[in-house]
Amino acid sequence: MALSDQTTSALRRILIERQSKGRVPGLAAGVARHGDLVWQEGVGSADLDDPARPPGADDQFLIASITKTFTAVMVMQLRDEGRLSLDDTLEKLLPEVSHEGITVRQMLSHSSGMQREPVGDVWETLQLPGREDLVAGFAEAERVLRPHERWHYSNLMYALLGEVIARLDEVEWYDALRRRILDPLELRRTTLGFEGARTKGYFVPPHTDVPLPEPVPDLKGTAACGGLASTLQDMATWSGFLASPEESVLSGDTLEEMCQPQILMDTDRWQGAMGLGLFLVRSGTRVYAGHTGGMPGQISGVFTHRESGTGGVVLMNASVSPDPAAFAVDLADHVLDNEPEEPEVWRPGTSVPDELAELVGRWYSEGQPFDFSVRQGRLEARGASLPEHKPSSLFEQVGDDLYRTVAGRERGELLRVTRDEDGQVVKMNWATYLVTRDPRPFGS
Repeated sequence: MALSDQTTSALRRILIERQSKGRVPGLAAGVARHGDLVWQEGVGSADLDDPARPPGADDQFLIASITKTFTAVMVMQLRDEGRLSLDDTLEKLLPEVSHEGITVRQMLSHSSGMQREPVGDVWETLQLPGREDLVAGFAEAERVLRPHERWHYSNLMYALLGEVIARLDEVEWYDALRRRILDPLELRRTTLGFEGARTKGYFVPPHTDVPLPEPVPDLKGTAACGGLASTLQDMATWSGFLASPEESVLSGDTLEEMCQPQILMDTDRWQGAMGLGLFLVRSGTRVYAGHTGGMPGQISGVFTHRESGTGGVVLMNASVSPDPAAFAVDLADHVLDNEPEEPEVWRPGTSVPDELAELVGRWYSEGQPFDFSVRQGRLEARGASLPEHKPSSLFEQVGDDLYRTVAGRERGELLRVTRDEDGQVVKMNWATYLVTRDPRPFGS
């Protein structure tokens, strides 16, 4: 559904205001729905040697740490393949490392307490280590916090996750990325460093308005933490994947697991948390999953409201830029606030399975009422006082009169149905709690 002229004009105003106030030479931004751009625009200059040409949807920017979301997905693919566990320690996967007890989960969620960067002043010299030097230098790295003490961002940990992927797949990290993600999702313009049409990065000094060109670092063995370049179009596709993944690439359940908070990023106002490779940012009642990226002369953000499949993408060619997370979220919020998608049309079911017919209606557990219903042939349960935004519990049958809760309250727990000798349902037990047709006190 195309956006109205009023909405596109408002989005353009937001774009120009941020570009102007932030003094960004060139900026490309878009809003995607289910992976498709419903709005896109570029303002300013992709390259000041040709100042009249704004960045387009196929111009590459360095997406920097958004790369980490790809690395995290590959780690979860390996977990789903049974080739590692989130509780595996790094020394199990890289036997020569000296720091012990760091788990894959800690690395993904920036909760290991290890220092931020590889050893040496790498962002002063712009000399990044190769694979061998990265692993060897890890012995000199410092654990600056206790594990899980607080969120502490670490490029070092993600660089080493790239080494884990490379060793398990027995190829370079980028070759594994192409096989596992880029080729299946047809992300043809997401590459290791620049290839083809691109923007140039700049630093705009605080007291003059003459931009200075920024260098393009070679991340070498640390590419897994920030080495990719990409485009507005490819990042829109990636936003759609983060909302609803292609199951042949990553299970939807696994992506949902990645979006579960592991540690708070913002302990003051609880507006941000860290999942497994994804930032989780709150905007009002919405939560967006995504990541920011920063390289010399290149700042980016991709954030997706997974429930609606709506994402904001912002790519900027300046070292000092507006907050890319807030920028991307504001664009997506504006579309969701002003032009939400139409709700799905209700469709009637065709039958109620015999084994579920006796289970529908009102039941009680712990003194509270629950309504059990059949929708599209599947059993659901909903507490009478459950807020509207909370999902109903959904069940899948796993045996005779035995169901597994697969969504909502008590997810993962069993619902057992007990019948009398005549086959009539007399009670249920949900997560072991008694469920009866009439409200009862405990122990009755």
